[in-house]
Amino acid sequence: MNRNIKFSKAINEATDLCMERDNNVYLMGLGVPDPTGFFGTTIGLQEKYGEYRVLDMPTAENGMTGIAIGTALAGMRPIMAHHRIEFAMLALEQIMNQASNWHYMCGGQSSIPIVIRILIGRGWGQGPQHSQSLQAMFAHVPGLKVLMPTTPHDAKGLLIAAIEDNNPVIFLEHRWLHNIFGDVPEGYYLTPIGKARIARSGKDVTIIASSYMVLESLSAAASLAKEGIDAEVIDLRTIRPMDKTSILESVSKTGKAIVADLGWRSFGITAEIITLIAENLWHEVKYPPRRVTLPDIPTPCSPGLAKYYYPRAIHIVNNIREIFGLSTQTEKEAGLYQEMPLDIPNKGFTGPF
Repeated sequence: MNRNIKFSKAINEATDLCMERDNNVYLMGLGVPDPTGFFGTTIGLQEKYGEYRVLDMPTAENGMTGIAIGTALAGMRPIMAHHRIEFAMLALEQIMNQASNWHYMCGGQSSIPIVIRILIGRGWGQGPQHSQSLQAMFAHVPGLKVLMPTTPHDAKGLLIAAIEDNNPVIFLEHRWLHNIFGDVPEGYYLTPIGKARIARSGKDVTIIASSYMVLESLSAAASLAKEGIDAEVIDLRTIRPMDKTSILESVSKTGKAIVADLGWRSFGITAEIITLIAENLWHEVKYPPRRVTLPDIPTPCSPGLAKYYYPRAIHIVNNIREIFGLSTQTEKEAGLYQEMPLDIPNKGFTGPF
């Protein structure tokens, strides 16, 4: 039976279910036992499983990640949680040099089944050291799987799949998604790693996105529908491995593509997807693919700068309008105006971090 629950609750349920099914699964992270429950995703877990399976940790990310990798080699299945992607960067040696390579270096005879949960995205003027989206950096590394769920349904199903996977998995959660609601089945189920989701069917243009940008893409598609433009929205769900088949089938059908990503413009996910399209559909695309991303500058703290920095539905709308030979619109004209500062999701969402 499906229930309408929060993204954060879906993460909590997936963790609880896996810890209950397998005593080798444990959770570790800075502030995991905190009363706020890591954005609500870990509430009640230490009370249920004890302090030896739900552990706080010191601000020693590289060392603690090394310990987690060691336990994975010994048969455990650790979940590490980081409040910021920048905190995980302190453990890059362990993640990118050790965990990602171990299976290959051992000729497939050994693996490291670790899940590293990392929060990404903007919020409350926290600037370039606390608001980055560095998924392309992790996706560049062979041996790592990189997941970016959008819906509560996929948050639960993908996290269960990640915990049961025998490879290191980077599980990226945008902070603005934790408070969204969606239908989530009770009990155990898997969302397949490496399979995209058609979030909206359409015939005129393909919008390819992941994580929070899927919500912006759906808003853009609703606005475009008023003009008679029928946009298909693909939710990648998994950055690596990427579902190339679903991307190519959709773009082959529509002949036009926009790629929307939370990362920077250069050397990122959008460049990879556009290259995929160019290499495989050169004679089928009717218009050069476009991309909507962050500009190539660090994240600003100022609300005044934020409104010029973050990619939004209106940028997707206007790129597609130009493809179809239409004039661009303001956010008010497109029905996409947001009264709140662009660095705050809504009045009801204040944190905790």
